Amino acid sequence: MTELKIQHILTLTYLLSKGAKHNFVTVTTDSLGKSIKKSQQAASKHLLELENNQFIERIISGRNTSVKITPKGFSEMVKLSATLQKSLDSSPSHVELKGTLISGMGEGAYYMSLKGYTKQFKSKIGYVPFPGTLNVRLDKKIHQESIKQFESLDGTKIESFSDGKRTYGWVKCFHAKINHSIDCELIILERTHHDNSILELISKVCIRKLGKLKDGSQIIITIPIQS
Repeated sequence: MTELKIQHILTLTYLLSKGAKHNFVTVTTDSLGKSIKKSQQAASKHLLELENNQFIERIISGRNTSVKITPKGFSEMVKLSATLQKSLDSSPSHVELKGTLISGMGEGAYYMSLKGYTKQFKSKIGYVPFPGTLNVRLDKKIHQESIKQFESLDGTKIESFSDGKRTYGWVKCFHAKINHSIDCELIILERTHHDNSILELISKVCIRKLGKLKDGSQIIITIPIQS
């Protein structure tokens, strides 16, 4: 059984848009070529191949060519559409990031210990984090790009607050695991000195001690994705 070839999909899509599912429609190879961004000769070849494989019917009368998609051709397009829709609707169960443990600037311990944050951490993620954040440098571009998606996701939001002297920005938390074993939260900060190459993690335990980690240790962060 002949299967639909990739190079013919745009041609059939064009024909469908012209109403060729139910009716014979007039088609010129010039207009078809421009629509699918191919030469007139390539468009003519596509029509011939589609006809030979019984995906379309053609009626040629003088210089006029009328085309109709056969049930076989339409069925192949329906199957393709279903496959594409399934792929578009699917989503990974998690995001995996890899990086190198580095030392931070020491600010994490101060900020994560502020009462305006700790009260919210306790009520929203169930614990008060160990003072400080774990800083991981994402060495590869693919991981730096992957982390960007969390900027637009909701996560568990720790609201901004003011102590009367200054306002502290919000924090979004995403549950994660380090090296497939240590529970933690990836945090996205409203205000940060870091770019997408550095991410910060918090946990109720000292991650360095529990995981026997030090600067330069290779880290895997796994973050479940909520569907």
